[in-house]
Amino acid sequence: MRDKKIKTHNTITMMVRLMKRILVTGGLGQIGTELVSNLRGKYGRENVVVADIRKPDNIEEVEPFVTLDVRSEDAILKVLKDEDIDVIYHLAAILSAKGEQNPQLAFNVNIVGMYNVLEAGRKKGVERIMVPSSIAAFGPETPRDNTPNDTILKPRTMYGISKVTGELLGLYYWEKYGLDVRGVRYPGIISWKAPPGGGTTDYAVEIFYYAIRGEKYTCFLREDATLPMMYMPDAIKAITQLADAPSENLVHRTDFNVQAMSFSPRELVDEIRKYVDFEIEYKPDYRQKIADSWPRSLDDSAARREWGWKPDYDLQRMVKDMIENLRRKLGV
Repeated sequence: MRDKKIKTHNTITMMVRLMKRILVTGGLGQIGTELVSNLRGKYGRENVVVADIRKPDNIEEVEPFVTLDVRSEDAILKVLKDEDIDVIYHLAAILSAKGEQNPQLAFNVNIVGMYNVLEAGRKKGVERIMVPSSIAAFGPETPRDNTPNDTILKPRTMYGISKVTGELLGLYYWEKYGLDVRGVRYPGIISWKAPPGGGTTDYAVEIFYYAIRGEKYTCFLREDATLPMMYMPDAIKAITQLADAPSENLVHRTDFNVQAMSFSPRELVDEIRKYVDFEIEYKPDYRQKIADSWPRSLDDSAARREWGWKPDYDLQRMVKDMIENLRRKLGV
């Protein structure tokens, strides 16, 4: 009987260790919040460590949690060793609009931080690093409609420059060191659970709150400024599906276009008004110039072909789900 108990205990211990230990940097952000929930559902709460430079209001709700500044390679490496991390989802970044307000900070967090994560991951010997890129990697010279996966990359924002740098660094570390770095180029992300973090597409989240509260919304983009967008469930699906894809199926690594829907503010307003009426005015600011340098739609055939990408949400389904969930959240 004792031998049977020892055997059972050893089996359980092996099963626990086979579970991936995951670190999510920027884990308190818009994407990180929902990604952490998804990963903990798969791998267990104790196996997904949240890292962020700011502390949560209620740390007990977030634990396991570590305070981490990605500008320090030593700090990253210490966390990887202390927490015995196998996989990193590196989301810590300064986004496009905030990056233009403080490009020096964006450079240090986005570019130096990316290098530090790669170096620490290489030294620790992690299994995989997932690093989302962005449509900000494109620029004015890029074809704006059905933008190819492989095309000219000449962004005009520090955020975009950092994303191109991240794609190339990730590919370099894969080819030179065999470090499995993967990434998708996210469009604008829409979510009702967590607020956006200072991007050029933030209007597509803010507008729902104003509409549901019956308040007038001032949009910082033109009414015809069409951009690629994605609902958060699809954003989580994309990066986790790519993470699980067999390596031998991947021709691309760090730069997969992923398309879900494209719309302008006017088209979004028309769809929201099927559920609630509200006022809107358009006062484009410096973010319009950023939007004008980005694609209107993406060719994501590489992602579909290499790892079976297919979104679940279009504009109509996304708006319906946003309205229903935000009404419950806001008690309206």
